[in-house]
Amino acid sequence: MLLVKTAQLQEGCILAEDVIGKSNRVIVPKNTVLTPKLLTVLQKFLVSQVRVQSVLVDGSTFRPSEIIQEDAPKPKAVDNKDILTLYLEAVQQYKQMFQGWQSGLPIDIGKVRHMFIPLFEKVLESEKELLFFHHYSTKSEYLFHHAVTVGLLSGVLAKKLQYTKGDYYQVAIAGLLSDCGMAKVDPKILYKSTALTPMEYKDMRQHTVYGYKMVQKITALQEGVKLAVLQHHERNDGSGYLLGVQEEKIHPYSKIVAVADVYHAMISERPYRNKQSPFKVFEQIHKDCFGKFDLSVVRALASLLMTLSIGARVKLSNEQIGEIIFFEQDSPNHPMVKMIETNKIISLKDKKDLFIEEIIK
Repeated sequence: MLLVKTAQLQEGCILAEDVIGKSNRVIVPKNTVLTPKLLTVLQKFLVSQVRVQSVLVDGSTFRPSEIIQEDAPKPKAVDNKDILTLYLEAVQQYKQMFQGWQSGLPIDIGKVRHMFIPLFEKVLESEKELLFFHHYSTKSEYLFHHAVTVGLLSGVLAKKLQYTKGDYYQVAIAGLLSDCGMAKVDPKILYKSTALTPMEYKDMRQHTVYGYKMVQKITALQEGVKLAVLQHHERNDGSGYLLGVQEEKIHPYSKIVAVADVYHAMISERPYRNKQSPFKVFEQIHKDCFGKFDLSVVRALASLLMTLSIGARVKLSNEQIGEIIFFEQDSPNHPMVKMIETNKIISLKDKKDLFIEEIIK
């Protein structure tokens, strides 16, 4: 971590600590990627210095001309990179591969595994990091962050569902490659910053078929992985796309990737949609699970969120900061929270007008 003057910051810096205002309120939470707008906010609040990561969101090193303090790195092996560095590098490597697919190169599954597996294994050791990866996603690079995080979340959910090691590794790869077919979509549609027209959306939906054709002949992949690429937008009630098949014809891998895909998409900043609270997103998925999603996968996501969120600091809709201390099993989206300023414990189940906006630490 680096302690630097605010004037030294640049777009893409990642906050390593909460930025606290004079009223003891969080102005910008930890893990936030700084944008030009947020840099202006820090200046207006007269914030003189902040702690940031030594790596930018694009994976490159951040070395300002003046550093107030640099924390000594923890001793580690040369090949044992920290999880944030591995994640950001994986996103950039996926981006490079994606650009190759756009130019007509085939998928090199060996290269895919070499990029992704070390990160996945690191996440299996520290699953709590899954709560924070979406903070690093930017609107311009959403597609690449989405692929990597959906892969990680799909694999962890499969493990939680008691899949064998070989199988949950394959599910993770399925999640990672689920949107590879986007490389064959017209870039004007792919990178459009406003909502798609009905015709453009129809073209975008073809990415599932494009992706299936890209992975169809890769012998190192199980058939379930290939079907997950094709079917991850299908829904149990037949309301999905592109084939409109129902539950009995949807592969189990596809059902896992479908939940991971929707969850990450809704909690992330996207070109034409703002991110939503992880708990509000889960509440929506839970409502849909009886018709659209596999109930066992939704329950696995609920269990994962509850387990990983205990002790996490959160920002509530009233701008106050609290710490999650307990979940009732029948209400995974409305935990009990201890308020930081007052130490008062409140149950969000009893506060219909109050909800968690974001997990911040």
